[in-house]
Amino acid sequence: MHALSDPAHIADILATWGYLGIFVAVFVGNLGVPVPEETVMLAAGFLAAQALLDLRLVYVVVILSAVVGDCCGYLIGRTGGQRILERLATTFPFMRTRYDRLQLFFQTHGSKAVFMARFITGVRFMAGPMAGACGMPFLQFLGWNVLGAMVWCSLVVTVGYLVGDELYPALAMAHQISRWLGVAGFVVLVAILIFWWRERRPALPRPQP
Repeated sequence: MHALSDPAHIADILATWGYLGIFVAVFVGNLGVPVPEETVMLAAGFLAAQALLDLRLVYVVVILSAVVGDCCGYLIGRTGGQRILERLATTFPFMRTRYDRLQLFFQTHGSKAVFMARFITGVRFMAGPMAGACGMPFLQFLGWNVLGAMVWCSLVVTVGYLVGDELYPALAMAHQISRWLGVAGFVVLVAILIFWWRERRPALPRPQP
């Protein structure tokens, strides 16, 4: 846990695990696990500037892992997300208005939502499940998912590559902000998984009088 709270340790971990560590961190971050993926990408860019990693491969790995993570979220939303979201909205009345607005927004501006969510920490992991739950065609989702990942991931890695020795102060500030947003996103994900499990669990037969 301490390693994930210290930007210097994150860079050390990536220097050890290389591209596999980058892929896993960005992938699970896009699924809602509270991993500081922005910090990981910044550190990857910094290591590329130190010639410890190849910059071109870093771009490929972070974009690929982000796209695959969001596609997994889309699959979850497409295979059962609609029922889960409707169940949450029914159980918690305060969520009904938000759910209806999110659904309408994705149905009307789905491509914009997928692209813009990439730039919002704590929200980006919801783009895939919401797009799948709202029935967005996969190829449409994939196109905007890839475009968003290319722009966002490339931007963050490039910043890490250019800031050089100022990376660690920047990482510390970014981590403090993203940590709490990531925890909040993880709590939402756990709640969704619990409701999904309850919906899939077979009902117990009632005893006969």
